[in-house]
Amino acid sequence: MALNKVFLIGNVGKDPDVRHLEGGASVASFTLATTERYRERGSGETKELTEWHNIVAWRQLADLAENFIRKGSQIFVEGRIRSRSWDDQNGQKRYITEILADSIQLLGRKGDSAVPTGGAYTDPGAPAPAPAPAPRQAAPAYPKPQPQPQQPISLDSLGDDDSDDLPF
Repeated sequence: MALNKVFLIGNVGKDPDVRHLEGGASVASFTLATTERYRERGSGETKELTEWHNIVAWRQLADLAENFIRKGSQIFVEGRIRSRSWDDQNGQKRYITEILADSIQLLGRKGDSAVPTGGAYTDPGAPAPAPAPAPRQAAPAYPKPQPQPQQPISLDSLGDDDSDDLPF
């Protein structure tokens, strides 16, 4: 059995480059930065390690990218890793590793305009994605229900009724 699944949350590095193909399909490509912060053991200094990912989105996801995703947007991408190679104009072999998006969720804040939040968009031609993590919400400020006192049960109150529901 094999599994090729990627989950990324990061910031878009540049506006998506969207191309419309002859058959009517569209494809968008853009970069996504994920940053890991850690503290160095010896000095205690905080360090950042930023990884750049090449994202490719097809069809409706490309339309979403064209209309709503901009440089700096924070998004959640679920997809698959794909590596490919080609020969450039000088005949040299070139390689690239990309993330083929199966689902994109916009994670903008309420103050961000033109970015619908909380909506997940899925490529219908892609495999069914796992459910995205639900955003945490504050618990409602309702008072906690108080437990009701229970009357103790005594063996005498049960009686000597021989009719029980047991089949044996």
